[in-house]
Amino acid sequence: MIEADVIIVGAGPTGLMLANELRLAGVRPLVLERQPQRRDTPKAGGLGGQILELLHYRGLLDRFQAACTDPAPAPRFPFGGVHLDFTQLADPPLHALPLPQQQLERLLDERAGELDADIRRGHAVTGVSQDAAAVTVDVRGPDGPYQVSARYLVGCDGARSRVRDWAGIGFPGITYPEVNRLAQITLPDTVTVLGDGGLDVPGFGAIRAGFTRTDHGLFGIGASPDSQVVSLYTIEDETTEYDDDTPMTVTELQDSLHRVLGVHLPVGEAIRLSRFTFKARQAERYRHGRILLAGDAAHLFPATGVAINAGMLDAVNLAWKLAADLHGHAPAGLLDTYHDERHLAGARTLLHTRAQVALRRGHDPAAEALRQVFQELLADEQPLRRMGALVAGTDIRYPMPGSNHHPLAGTFAPDLTLHTDQGITSVAELLHPARPILLDLANRPELRETARDWEQRVDLHTAKTDQRPADALLIRPDAHIAWAVPIDEPADSATPALREALSGWFGTPQM
Repeated sequence: MIEADVIIVGAGPTGLMLANELRLAGVRPLVLERQPQRRDTPKAGGLGGQILELLHYRGLLDRFQAACTDPAPAPRFPFGGVHLDFTQLADPPLHALPLPQQQLERLLDERAGELDADIRRGHAVTGVSQDAAAVTVDVRGPDGPYQVSARYLVGCDGARSRVRDWAGIGFPGITYPEVNRLAQITLPDTVTVLGDGGLDVPGFGAIRAGFTRTDHGLFGIGASPDSQVVSLYTIEDETTEYDDDTPMTVTELQDSLHRVLGVHLPVGEAIRLSRFTFKARQAERYRHGRILLAGDAAHLFPATGVAINAGMLDAVNLAWKLAADLHGHAPAGLLDTYHDERHLAGARTLLHTRAQVALRRGHDPAAEALRQVFQELLADEQPLRRMGALVAGTDIRYPMPGSNHHPLAGTFAPDLTLHTDQGITSVAELLHPARPILLDLANRPELRETARDWEQRVDLHTAKTDQRPADALLIRPDAHIAWAVPIDEPADSATPALREALSGWFGTPQM
């Protein structure tokens, strides 16, 4: 018996985001999480990149921003031992939200409750099997073992994904022999925060803000004279395997600081402590039959600040496609585009994070020269913006079927200000329900008439906007543009192209 539409294994940010998106699409997910409670172990320290824009498009960003107790950081981001410094740009291409993962999961959990998603904590998946019709899962719960089945299963169960293993999906790549430690911590009066954000450390002297390389590793500092809390960061070559559920201690941090700097750096109260290793791995495929992967189960990146962005965007891309299949109107091959699109995005993220490894791990004069040249390139606005878009994940253009596409097709829809008969709105507001939309920006009644055959699946809107980028945009629930018509393109070519796009993404029209 089918007891859920989709089983999600893992209640981290990716699994919870997927559950929320599925509920918006009218699908019944069941989330199975082996931990009995939400984790308190500090992991990611915030959100960054395109997921912030997507949360805005769902009407959730204000709620997430309100939960932040720390001020938004300056737009200056580490990149392989150097920095991407956007402080001189009025419109930085990369933003961050200082929201620790524990708070992020709490907010996503609360949203799941509002949407009536079924989340079972303390329920460990012990086996998975599938056939042509369903996936069956063996579960060990608080009251003993049981089975549950669904049409699909999505493994959001992290780097050591058992779902990935059960599905027989390869996970090639490399683990780098280094350990990274990150702390937000207070400092005693014996350590002086300098006006440039560096530190004056007893026995060592002045340490500039940013990264300092020693014979024993890399030390990073982010401090402000106006704040009592500083961020400290160390990287050491080390092959120790740590349990992710075992929290780092202040003593472990101090020992690492001493090894890297060669002196004792006094620290005070810890606000956040985390430890992580770096891996560069990507699943060979994101789907095997009725089993799919998302988040860390699908990809691991050797740099900070990108994993949650990538995983939650996986979830948004996948949810509406699963829903279309479950509701019976998905066109042939729609679900396979999840792998095509998000594997491409994962490969782009692997590209820049592997580049960060090359910048970060070199210790000889040639490596120092490479970092210096790279930093000089980033003094120019165009390469700085290009790198910001790469890290944010906003440079992705998904491949579109067919040919002769508008330049916007496959890209993330811009948040246009829209003037309608009901007043002023925006693309972001129209996408709050997570439904596809046809946005007519040039009063093209023949396009709206063509789309009426899909109006139960696609919302139709007419509006005006300043400097319209196209006469009309067909926007998917994940905010990517499926089709656009050039300004003043004749109806005899625009309407067949729109009908083809509607059929290709949203199935045959209703009769």
